Amino acid sequence: MAKFFAEPAGELRNYDAHRAMLKEYENLQKAGQFVSVSRPLAVRADYNCVLITEYIRGNNLLWYFKHREQLYDVLTSVALMYRRLHDSTRTYYDKEREFANFHHILDQHALDHRKREHFNRLLGMWWYSPFIDRDCGCMIHRDASPLNYIIREGKPYMLDMESCWHNANNIRDVGTLCAELKNYFQLNCGSGMKAEPYIGHLLWQYSRNEEEFRRISKTLPFFMSIGLLRTARLYRHTAYYEYLTREALECLKAIE
Repeated sequence: MAKFFAEPAGELRNYDAHRAMLKEYENLQKAGQFVSVSRPLAVRADYNCVLITEYIRGNNLLWYFKHREQLYDVLTSVALMYRRLHDSTRTYYDKEREFANFHHILDQHALDHRKREHFNRLLGMWWYSPFIDRDCGCMIHRDASPLNYIIREGKPYMLDMESCWHNANNIRDVGTLCAELKNYFQLNCGSGMKAEPYIGHLLWQYSRNEEEFRRISKTLPFFMSIGLLRTARLYRHTAYYEYLTREALECLKAIE
């Protein structure tokens, strides 16, 4: 598979294609030491900054959202993949960046003053809570879209690792994928509540024990809120956009 980083990027101007190409190549190499990825094969800067990776034959995770006979098993394998990546790449934790990124996402939405202040107040409460604190950070995928996971013979593979972070909160990957589940069931099955059994299963499989499950459950709404806001950018000027931003705010209210 070929990914060209120097193709036209629309309104994006501040973008270093060469650096992005090398970053994803290095991220794939590092993550590939611990989990299955689309193996990086080559890069070439003078050919539109192209990255060549191994082609993985299989179904993406979205396919299993639609064909749910095996979804519990697939979510178990994804949860264990997250656990291996997070536990194997421990570093210091950059809490400030997590919150700076949340505010950056809010800036992209240009919310009215009242709603933005509501988000700001809740984020302040999360900052001073113990739920976002971590003894260490780790490498995370960060772009936990169901299209970025291929399942081959029951084994998950990570794709598209340009957006990876280091020194991050491990629950961000879990929370983003939970937001994707909620969004899918709301759009396609009539209610985001129908995602709850799958969300609970993902958390339980990711957790080492019941105590950690309870602790992660308290942290999860923060990162589900980020995931819902990321998705909302695709639905500007629609009623569904209002639903997603409202749900993102409701997630943050779990701190009250």
